[in-house]
Amino acid sequence: MSLSDETTSILTGTPGLWRFFLYNGINHFRKPNQLSGYTASKNVPLPHAAVIGSGAMLTFAGGSILLGLKPKYGLLSAAIFLGVVSPLMHDFWRESDPESRTGEIINFTKNMALLGASLALLQMKEPWPVSVESERPHKLQRVLRSARQLAA
Repeated sequence: MSLSDETTSILTGTPGLWRFFLYNGINHFRKPNQLSGYTASKNVPLPHAAVIGSGAMLTFAGGSILLGLKPKYGLLSAAIFLGVVSPLMHDFWRESDPESRTGEIINFTKNMALLGASLALLQMKEPWPVSVESERPHKLQRVLRSARQLAA
């Protein structure tokens, strides 16, 4: 059996992405106080709410990509998270300490790579060939099948 390029791309390209988002999203719920302290140090308003909200976005993104269930919504959630959080939390240009600056550069550039991957995957058609949804006929297909059965 030969896999299509699209299927191969999803099977090889998404595991690292969904694992990253799911792991970090769950981590936001497991360690909200620790993450809230760091968030507060970056002058983010309502740090605890920001940690919980961003955790929900990441968990949703990871689960959506893993299952292929409305992955565009999950990828959009990830893209919004990364686009907003990266310059707020990883503002390396403000760091004077070389070690802190290096750490923030690493996290900022990692987030930009994840953002690029998320935006690239947004271009793929739904349902993904290896998704929970692809196993189920679309509503229109079910209606057409029912109409054919009634006409027969």
